[in-house]
Amino acid sequence: MYRLACILLHDTDESKDIVHDVFTQFLTDKIQLNEATAQAFLLSCVRNRCLNEIRNRKTHERVKQILMLDEDMESTAPEELEAEIKALHVGIAKLFPPICREILQLHFSEGLTFREIAKRMDVSETTIYKHLSSALNQLRQTLKHAEQ
Repeated sequence: MYRLACILLHDTDESKDIVHDVFTQFLTDKIQLNEATAQAFLLSCVRNRCLNEIRNRKTHERVKQILMLDEDMESTAPEELEAEIKALHVGIAKLFPPICREILQLHFSEGLTFREIAKRMDVSETTIYKHLSSALNQLRQTLKHAEQ
């Protein structure tokens, strides 16, 4: 069980904690196990705890990134933000073909889903996704060149 936790978490201390927690819960809840299935049950418990821990780590990392982005936004001068917004508008105006620009505006300005845009434009959702992906790539390139 410990090896499984180590493989999944890549952290020996966290692995020990999880195995300990599983046994603690097993003993405090006084769960009755069949000898034939006890090993599989305990391994499943350890695996599930490890997966929960991994999910929690990812959530914490995302929160940290969001907080770091908020701090960066607060430290950015209004003039810099205006220049970035202007560059973004110029980049959107230059998007080619025009359908990419339209899909980008429908998705981000009006908040429509791919399905809603597809119905409105009478095309498939895959087409909407491809055009939006193309538009975002073009926009990234435009902004990258504007920064340089």
